[in-house]
Amino acid sequence: MTARTTRRTTAAKSRIAAAGAIAVAGALLLTACGDQTKSGTKEPAAAGATKAPLFDQLPKEIQDKGVIKVGSDIAYAPVEFKDSSGATVGIDPDIADALGKQLGVKFEFENGTFDTLVTGLRAKRYDMAMSAMTDTKDRQDGVEDGKKVGEGVDFVDYYTAGVSIYTKQGDDKGIKSWDDLCGKKVVVQRGTVSEDLAKSQAAKCPAGKKLAIESFDNDQQAQVRLRSGGADAGSSDSPIAAYAVKTSGGGKDFQLVGETVEAAPYGIAVSKGSELAKALQAAMTAIIENGEYGKVLAKWGAEAGAVTEATINGGS
Repeated sequence: MTARTTRRTTAAKSRIAAAGAIAVAGALLLTACGDQTKSGTKEPAAAGATKAPLFDQLPKEIQDKGVIKVGSDIAYAPVEFKDSSGATVGIDPDIADALGKQLGVKFEFENGTFDTLVTGLRAKRYDMAMSAMTDTKDRQDGVEDGKKVGEGVDFVDYYTAGVSIYTKQGDDKGIKSWDDLCGKKVVVQRGTVSEDLAKSQAAKCPAGKKLAIESFDNDQQAQVRLRSGGADAGSSDSPIAAYAVKTSGGGKDFQLVGETVEAAPYGIAVSKGSELAKALQAAMTAIIENGEYGKVLAKWGAEAGAVTEATINGGS
């Protein structure tokens, strides 16, 4: 699944990278995907679908299906996660609800590991990926680690986030910046900008002060590892880190340290050249203007990352 201030351009690939560098890894296996639990917005009445203000802007195949299948790593609170009843909730599902009212279709979320979402999009398993994914030029171009791995994707940008470091509360190990991670162990989610930044930092650490990196399929696993004392620090997107600090252990488990870095846009990913991008952009513009977008962010305490306009491929 982040308040972002200072940029570190040396690793601005990704939530951010392995899936197409915020995740365009075409070589990743679809079989790595997690459970396929489905959840989505309330389905519009059949008679009312074509009356939605932006229904006509959707591609014909989406109009005919009445459903947009969304690939998402549903373990990234508060952006998307399962509540106590098993329902998919969070910023992204609520924004999808608002988009659905404008487009007159149902958004159906399907769970998968983050670093396979773009691969699933290319394989037409999903119509779009919405999962706190950072819009980067590498992902747009289908480049990973400097190599072309696929066609790339288009992004409809809808939020701004960054990357934060957090530690156990009251035990920051002297960590105030990324440089301070040298000689320490950090936990991250695989395929994210946090993992990219950690790898970049490890390459800069002096001899005898190696940075150990442990990567997990989802951010919750990384948090458990840090909570148990198996690492010195964790890193994730700023809204996710802030939410973990606020909620884990009743706010007693973690603390944020240092500055937030890598300010960049979250984007909804669609296939390169898809007409769906323009329809989503129009719907996002509509909910920004009518106030629904702001209400969603306020509900989750995420106003700091609000954007004033929806852009296509605004990442760098």
